[in-house]
Amino acid sequence: MVVRREKKRKYRRGWRTHGWGRVGQHRKSGTRGGRGHAGYHKHYWSWVVKYAPNWFGKHGFLRPPTIVPKPRCINVGEIEEKIDEWVQEGKAKVENGVYEIDITKLGYTKLLGSGRVNRKIIIRTLEATENAINKIKEAGGNVILLREGEG
Repeated sequence: MVVRREKKRKYRRGWRTHGWGRVGQHRKSGTRGGRGHAGYHKHYWSWVVKYAPNWFGKHGFLRPPTIVPKPRCINVGEIEEKIDEWVQEGKAKVENGVYEIDITKLGYTKLLGSGRVNRKIIIRTLEATENAINKIKEAGGNVILLREGEG
């Protein structure tokens, strides 16, 4: 096909109508194919197939961020540091050298494994990483996951 060297708008320079006729030719939005997304199922279908293949149809569901629960995490190293303070405040117990603590009552939902543990601690939590569970068990303690008992 021959390449157009000049654009139509350049060489179409008539006296009054510039070659577009007398009444409303080349004016308004008739050449535009509609407003907005008009024609995507009709005369712009080939455009949709090429440039926006996922435009139509259902694409899953995303829960609103306000209702997605965000885990509140604490590391085993932080528990090791704060446990004496929590025992004095009555938030944790000590029996026969074994510390017992329910971190859900302190507002935490997940136990992470960063830090060191030197004491025997029994921790109740909703979630825990494998690393955290291993560190607590190596120190002689135990992790009780509260969600396992639920139904």
